Amino acid sequence: MSQVESRLAELGLTVPEVAAPVAAYVPAVRSGEYVFTSGQLPMVAGKLRTTGKVGAEVTPEEAKALAQICALNALAAVKSVIGDLDRIEQVVKVVGFVASAADFTGQPAVVNGASELLGQALGAAGVHARSAVGVAVLPLDAPVEVELQVRLKPQV
Repeated sequence: MSQVESRLAELGLTVPEVAAPVAAYVPAVRSGEYVFTSGQLPMVAGKLRTTGKVGAEVTPEEAKALAQICALNALAAVKSVIGDLDRIEQVVKVVGFVASAADFTGQPAVVNGASELLGQALGAAGVHARSAVGVAVLPLDAPVEVELQVRLKPQV
């Protein structure tokens, strides 16, 4: 078990199996020293955990927990390409999309669910640049979607 996965286990979490794509794309692609994930939804065992807009059908607290699930799914996508999460040198960028009610403006707090998890799992390597974007709707009516860009450690 990698150190990253050990830290997750201490939090009571595990890296799931990579979520199956819901359209014509792959979960992650490696380009040189970088891995880019596709947007990851809060899928658990192949099913969307919940649906709806944050600030309407979904509370900000629920959405923050969903963003954490998205981040776990993104780590699974990275692992599917590189095999060992300890090869991550840095999470460079996180982009979080929040399906928001018209008057909801708490997107940054929702995406903190992903950011905080990455910090706990990866320590200093989990510190990243980020965007938290409110949108009208996401695929399958998901409340949150998260994508990652990570840089890998050089091969020795």
